[in-house]
Parts: sequence; C-alpha cells; structure tokens
Amino acid sequence: MQALFDNPALMIVATGLLVGTAAALIGPFLVLRQNAMLSDAISHSIVFGIVTVWLLTGIASGPVQIAGAALTGVLTVFLTEALARSGRVKDDAAIGLVFPMLFSAGVLLLNLYARDVHIDAHAVLLGEIGFVWLDTIEVAGYQMPQALVWMGAMTLVNAAFVTLFWKELKLATFDPVLAQAFGLRPRLLFYALLFLTSGTAVAAFDAVGAILFIAFVIVPPATAYLLTDRLVTMVLIGIGVAAVSSIAGYFLAVAWDVSIGGMMALMTGVCLVLACLFGPRYGLVAGLQRRARQALENEARALVVHLATHERTEDRAEENVATAMRTHLGWTNERARQVLLRGLDHGLVLREGEMLRLTDKGRAEAEALLQPWLYEAGRPVT
Repeated sequence: MQALFDNPALMIVATGLLVGTAAALIGPFLVLRQNAMLSDAISHSIVFGIVTVWLLTGIASGPVQIAGAALTGVLTVFLTEALARSGRVKDDAAIGLVFPMLFSAGVLLLNLYARDVHIDAHAVLLGEIGFVWLDTIEVAGYQMPQALVWMGAMTLVNAAFVTLFWKELKLATFDPVLAQAFGLRPRLLFYALLFLTSGTAVAAFDAVGAILFIAFVIVPPATAYLLTDRLVTMVLIGIGVAAVSSIAGYFLAVAWDVSIGGMMALMTGVCLVLACLFGPRYGLVAGLQRRARQALENEARALVVHLATHERTEDRAEENVATAMRTHLGWTNERARQVLLRGLDHGLVLREGEMLRLTDKGRAEAEALLQPWLYEAGRPVT
C-alpha cells in the first residue's frame, strides 16, 4: 500500500481526480442557479481567509484552515448581497467590488506578516500539483500526500452533503419560492453550498491553486449541461469530465513538459468544446443537422402544396412532374432528389414515371397547410 502512496504519477492523478470530483459535485448547483462566477470571487477572497487563519492560529493547512478560510467565501457572498440590496450597484458590480477588496487585503497581509511562511499569492492562485507527493502526512501508519488526504475528506463531505440534501437542493435550485413555501430554507442551503465551495477551494489551493479550481467547479458542470437535462446525470457527467481531464491532462503535460494543473484545466475546456460541437441536443453539429432536416421538411411541405394546387388544373401534366421541381420550384437536381425521397419515404407522394401524385396522407397535409390561406371564418376567400 505504501508503494502506491510513494508513486508520484499516481498521487498527482489521484489528487487531480479528487479536486475535479469534489468540485463537480457542487458545481452543477452553482451553474444552474446562475451563480457560477461566485466561485471565482470565492477562490480569490479565500486568500484573505487563509492568511487570517494563519495569523490567528499559526496553522497553514488542515481542517481548521479549511473551515476558517471557508468562512471568507461565505463572507464574500454576504457582503456582495448586502451591497446589491442597497440598490446602489448591480449584482455583477457588487461581486467586482467585494472580492478584489478581500483579495487585495489578503495579499497585503501576506506581504506584511507572512513573507517567510509557505503561504504566498502564487501558491494560493496557481499551486503546483506536480509536487503534492512530496508533502506528506501520516495516516493509519501510511505516509500520504496532504493534498490527497484533505481533498479526499472534502470529496466525502461534498458527496455526503449532496446525497443527504439531494431533494432539497434540487427543489431550491429550480424553484426557491416553492422550497421556501415547504419550509426548506433555500438561503441556508445556498450558504451551506457556498461554504463547501470555499472549503473545497481552500483544500485545493496547494494542489491546483484557486484559479485552476474555478475551471473544475464550472467547466465540467457546464459541459454536462450541454449533454443532458437531468440533474443526476449532469452531476455524473461532470464527475466523468473531471476524471478524463485529470488523467489526460497529466499524461499530456508530462509528454509536452508543461504545467500539469494547467493542462488538466485545459482538458476541461477541450471537453466543453467537444460538447458544444457534438452534443446530441445542444451541439453545433446537431443544431445544423436539425436545421437541415427542418429545411428539408419545409421543402417537402412546399412540394405537397405545389402538387395539391395543380392537382385539378389543366397544367397538371406540366406542373406535377419531377422536372417541375427543378424548373418551376427552382431546386437543384440534388435538392430535388432529396425532397422527393423524403416525400416518398414519408408516404406523402407517389411517383408514376415522371408524374407525381399525392397520397391521401399528402393531400391531407396539403389541405391543412392551405386551409389558413384559403378559408376565413368558414368561407372561401376571394
């Protein structure tokens, strides 16, 4: 077992996986509430909390540091909402005013009182996941990386919170007014969620840094949102994206000799781009295919209307033929072929040599399309 904990590559990937999983468990609720950028504000403002806890206790890591610094994230949201409620600034401006103030105060305190301590703005913001295996702590007789231990603990806490309060979180996320009517206290749930977000950011700052933590808490849920409309599936896909990003990011970073944490975050972006392009419902390719099918259906309707219009006229032999699709309707040979095949496949038209004839289904659809233009209040329009 100790050999596993002494394996640098395994510990780096496991730490990244735990950071991504812990973030992906709570991220969907922030994304769905349209509060995703609060994670950005929290990840910066915890610098103030981290240095304050160190100045008060002398502790730079562990549960006391996580809990104490996490309160700064809650303070950030409280101050932001108080400023927004004043009516003098909007919500986004309030966020932009509060977190730079706390972040600046934290950096100032670091430079004044913690110059010789292993806490600095670079470590908090960027971290270095490649060195997590060097900083160990003894647990049950095994030497384990501290980042792995604390991130593992935060992952379990987040998982327990989401599991225990799943129904409450779901209702408070989609309909906070109804949740309030049921006595579920959605504001309290929201602040608990933000407390866990802050705690996860604090636990992650030594590993991937606060800035890279933002990528894990926002991008995997946003990717999952493009792939599913079910909350439980969204959470699971987010965890899967985080896992893929952590594993692929590590091996690509080693192969290209670049930042491991940065590559992990970049891979979450790659997953998001792939979801944007190839998502089954909201993807760009699927959207183009839907529009192409819709255009083809519209032209098939145009065909049945054209055939119905000339079905009982003297020029039927000239208009209701395959060549008229090109000469009279102005379609290209390929487009005419596609429209005709769609009409045949859907049982709207029959082909008898060059002549095209409406089926009963096609005639009914043509009449339904023509009726609004041909009749008004039950009388023919002249």
